[in-house]
Amino acid sequence: MKKHLFLLLVLGLWSVVMIGGGYQVRLQGHKQTGIGLIGTPFSFDASSIFYNPGSLAFYEGKFSASVGASGIFSNHIYQKDGTNYQARTENPTGTPFFGYFSYKIKEKLAVAVGVYTPFGSSAKWNEDWAGRYLIRDIKLSAIYIQPTVAYNFKDKFGIGAGFVIAIGSVELNKALPYSETSSANLQGNATNYGFNAGVFYKPTEKLSIGVDYRSQIMMDLEGGDATFTVPSALSTSVPSENKFDASLPLPANLDFGAAYAFNDKFTLAVEVNWIMWSTYESLDFTFEQAGELLNNENPREYKDTWIPRIGGQYKLNDLFTFRAGAYYDSSPANEKYFTPETVTLNTVAFTLGATITPVKGLEIDLSYLELHGLEAEKSYEPANFSGSYKTMTAIPGIGISYRF
Repeated sequence: MKKHLFLLLVLGLWSVVMIGGGYQVRLQGHKQTGIGLIGTPFSFDASSIFYNPGSLAFYEGKFSASVGASGIFSNHIYQKDGTNYQARTENPTGTPFFGYFSYKIKEKLAVAVGVYTPFGSSAKWNEDWAGRYLIRDIKLSAIYIQPTVAYNFKDKFGIGAGFVIAIGSVELNKALPYSETSSANLQGNATNYGFNAGVFYKPTEKLSIGVDYRSQIMMDLEGGDATFTVPSALSTSVPSENKFDASLPLPANLDFGAAYAFNDKFTLAVEVNWIMWSTYESLDFTFEQAGELLNNENPREYKDTWIPRIGGQYKLNDLFTFRAGAYYDSSPANEKYFTPETVTLNTVAFTLGATITPVKGLEIDLSYLELHGLEAEKSYEPANFSGSYKTMTAIPGIGISYRF
């Protein structure tokens, strides 16, 4: 019975990756990425669909489009307490992307649509590593589709809102503690809805202020496929083919930002993000064929976090604009329930960016983000698994923006 309870617990861990602090993806515009992932107080282009719909109707011209992608190169290291044992991930490259299109049907009224990936990751540990009963590998994606409308009041104040359709999928593999070949594979899909709303205020030509709220979305996964490979003696208590349901909360975000242009060349910006992780209290995990895999609730007890950001932009001339920034992202994970699916540590990050404008209206955007997860001792008490973790992630990105 204890083995089956343990199996349930380790299977339940899969959803953490979808909403872990290290895997909330804000790479939704390369200008914003280059300036410390700050976007709330800016109206760069159609990427305001994500960062602040309230600033969407402030761009110059009638039409704005922005598309781009990033490559996530990550490395996680696990060190077992009191030993020389060490394991490293062999993660495939993640490729978050975005596409935004906006049109002003009137001088002050804009309608738009965006497609972007605010949650998603992949991780691959060695098949025989010490934590194989918790995770071997995982792939997930979450795509948001957001139609949006925005209005600009006299070039001073803007409001905007978008309706969000969230589409998610996940697949994971892990070992089971019954034999050398015992394993579990879980796959599932979910769709749900939310919204994104923002306000933008420009009291002077030099100062701009923005506030944005992205709602929580509860991803209700129903009828996911669970496949177990176990010895035949366990076939009645662990059905080889099964179904499962789970509810996965994607947390709300509230962002506050301000930017000040000291002159025509230099702009300084600050922003604070409130990530409402505390909504993730536990995981409800239900099998269609329970057998001895008793349905249960698994505690997570995440905490809300604040992310302070600072960044600067320097326009060298009409051809080149350069950006840099930094921020600190604290881990939301509970110390008792830290899992290796998402190694979410307190993280220091640095950013660089540049825009090349070869002709008026056309911009080539480049960005680079580097994250260092600070080494720390962590444990997952239900499985008595502990050790030291550290991470390093490099994320280059490229995009194109066009307006007329």
